[in-house]
Amino acid sequence: MTKILNVHQLGKSYNSGSKKLTVLDDISFQINEGETFAIVGPSGSGKTTLLGLAAGLDYPDLGTIELCGVDLDNLDEDERALLRNSNVGFIFQNFQLLPTLTALENVIVPLELQGKTNVEKIGKDLLSKVGLSDRIDHYPSQLSGGEQQRVALARAFSSRPSILFADEPTGNLDEETGEKVVQLLFDLNKEAGTTLVIVTHDLDLARKCKRILRLKGGRVLADTHSEQL
Repeated sequence: MTKILNVHQLGKSYNSGSKKLTVLDDISFQINEGETFAIVGPSGSGKTTLLGLAAGLDYPDLGTIELCGVDLDNLDEDERALLRNSNVGFIFQNFQLLPTLTALENVIVPLELQGKTNVEKIGKDLLSKVGLSDRIDHYPSQLSGGEQQRVALARAFSSRPSILFADEPTGNLDEETGEKVVQLLFDLNKEAGTTLVIVTHDLDLARKCKRILRLKGGRVLADTHSEQL
């Protein structure tokens, strides 16, 4: 199978006062196209840092990352942004919707940046799939947390990314709303055939993925298929 993400001997440290804090140490794994992959671990284990590096949002101190067949080391910031715009989707814990845009406008922003046509129909279709047909003209401040995350889901899938990174997608939602959002996430992902990488502290959510990478103290504790747990 084709590898869509190849992380090899990754290391990342930060200076904390006079001390050097190692956040990630010798992290290696590969993800195949279409795979669902969860990264779990306690707070401070390096989960979000790893996601940011894998998505090309930050630079490692050591190691290499190949994303969608491209070595990120060889790209400048503009080239990284172009790769993300063409191939990568994101879902964040705090939704990150643009407050001055309606739900529909938020969904179609990535499509407009790519110069796509017929964007309004695509946006409306996706908002319908997440149950928000009647909220397309509402602004984020007029939507509940669950509704905002559903808009974010629609936006993430609007450009049909090759790989989707989700950072604690249910972290700001109550349990019932979170379960609905997770179901929509996996339904949309299955339909699109997207590779899905989820950072989460929720083991029930992680077990919905095919593989689970466990981090502790910035190192890989285990890389297992979820049915083995």
